[in-house]
Amino acid sequence: MRLRSPFWRRTRDRLVKALCGLAGVGGCALLVWILVVVYQRGSESLGLSFFTEAPVPPLANTPPAGAEGDFDFSVPDEEEKPGEAEPGPAGGMGNGLVGSLLITALATLLAVPLGVLAGFYLAEFGRHSWLAAGVRFAADVSFGIPSIIVGVFVYVIMVRPWGSFSGYAGGVALAILMLPIVARTTEDMLRLVPDKLREATLALGATRWQTTLLVSRAARAGILTGILLAIARVSGETAPLLFTALNNWNWLDLSSLSAFHQSFSGPTPNLMNQIYLDTSSPWPDQIERGWAGALVVTLGVLAVTILARLLFRGRTHEIR
Repeated sequence: MRLRSPFWRRTRDRLVKALCGLAGVGGCALLVWILVVVYQRGSESLGLSFFTEAPVPPLANTPPAGAEGDFDFSVPDEEEKPGEAEPGPAGGMGNGLVGSLLITALATLLAVPLGVLAGFYLAEFGRHSWLAAGVRFAADVSFGIPSIIVGVFVYVIMVRPWGSFSGYAGGVALAILMLPIVARTTEDMLRLVPDKLREATLALGATRWQTTLLVSRAARAGILTGILLAIARVSGETAPLLFTALNNWNWLDLSSLSAFHQSFSGPTPNLMNQIYLDTSSPWPDQIERGWAGALVVTLGVLAVTILARLLFRGRTHEIR
């Protein structure tokens, strides 16, 4: 076997490091570019009214100047300047923000307990069983399923039998997307805890349940990080909500539990679908409101991701 010279080994090592660094810089530059564009387009329409008012339906807005009858979507000639839209009462997205928070909260309540328990089973009780292998395989496959497929699935099993779109169906769809993330993250964090800790606890006379609680304390930062990342993952989903929660221009009725149940059982306002409708509208004020909603979602996901990183930073060596 012919050995390569140290010069070529060092050269290849530096080349690979340079390519990896260039790829990292390119990814960060792309992220910064997206953040800057979203901030520039959405910051002007972001104000207190955005969080406290409901949106005004597009049909209630003043049509673009010079438009008669149906709006003409054809591209105008360069010599003909299209009329600018009159400033209409665009409103805000407060109802969509509240609806999105409630739908995400419902998904979290459904997915987190089941996902954490599944992760404990995979890591502590059935690590080498055939059932655990099947659960891991199903969770890994679920990572690659498009979110729109989940939306269609929930539409078939919930929306059509109930005869109405609802926030409950939207919460179930997001919970299905969160479940494999929480389960696999919980398993990975628990398996980072050394087996010597389990053996020492059992040798001191602790029960299996007490040992599991001790192990969970050692891995709680990582488990919480996985939960936060799962929430950030589903908070920006639009396709599942198109088939489940749809949208609503009105506020949810929070006056009583029965009134809330009735309003949440129908089409539910949510931020992502309102952004989709606004950005595809021909009215500039609607488009600006859509960019403001995109900015809120982007900052929210960024904040949750940074919080998750801060919680897990410095805990890996403590687990080991």
